[in-house]
Amino acid sequence: MRMIRKLDAPYSAGAAPVTFTRLLADKLSKAWSQPVIVEPKPGGSGFLAIEAVKNAMPDGHELLIASNSHVAINPALYQKLPYDPNRDLVPVAMFYRTPFFVIVSTNGPYRSVPALIAAAKANPGTVSYGSSYVGSPSHLGSAEFEYRTGTKMIHVPYRDQSQMYVGIASGDVGWAFSTLGSALPLIQAGKIKILAIAAKDRLKTLPDVPTIEEAGGPAGLEVDSWLALMAPRGTSPDIVRRINAEVNRQLADPEVLEQMRKLGFEPAPGTPEEFAAVIAADAKKYGELVRRTGAKAD
Repeated sequence: MRMIRKLDAPYSAGAAPVTFTRLLADKLSKAWSQPVIVEPKPGGSGFLAIEAVKNAMPDGHELLIASNSHVAINPALYQKLPYDPNRDLVPVAMFYRTPFFVIVSTNGPYRSVPALIAAAKANPGTVSYGSSYVGSPSHLGSAEFEYRTGTKMIHVPYRDQSQMYVGIASGDVGWAFSTLGSALPLIQAGKIKILAIAAKDRLKTLPDVPTIEEAGGPAGLEVDSWLALMAPRGTSPDIVRRINAEVNRQLADPEVLEQMRKLGFEPAPGTPEEFAAVIAADAKKYGELVRRTGAKAD
């Protein structure tokens, strides 16, 4: 009997990382001639999905979908974690990188980045920002935004990412840093809009969206994320390399590339060693950011 490969995802079912991973899982199912299912396990800043994979058999049949928040941000943000990224998980393959955007309600009070900053300065502790969970890039990016603008805002973390966008559209939450893919449905519905991109340069597919600096915000503010595949510690290098090779092959598939383009993702193929180096560099970067901004997990 063939084993079912299961990919545990620390995201809600409608989130862009799950949407993309399901497409990739379908491609992998055909390549491996066996089912590959994606199981959303949101909540707990990724702890639920990570715990499942951490305790799984190291045979390559149960893997983790992880981002920089789970293996580079959480260790800096939490004094105690129920897992150790370096001890419990093995880097397998990166999927993509994606920048974040400042999003607000289409009919809300914030028509520009300077207007958002001015409101936060005029009324400290009243303007709120959402995040998909504590320790997410949107959380740390917003803390950096506060630090750079000399403001104090209210952090509102959500268990279900889709609810954050509903909250912004309805005015329950003022704004958020978001990827394009996750915000796209409500952007297309005209409920929320993009003010700026938190990157050095404009996105080629959205040339009319200015950078935060161009929009009148702090210079050089970058908020981004990546999505990747990790395995339980003890998984053999041979299994890791075989999975890595197939993921890289699928990242060149035209249908996969088109889906990434629509969602604002950039493919990030590479070796497991290159992925490990990315984790190490991000852990250093976010450790410094947490210390500088005083961001907290509570």
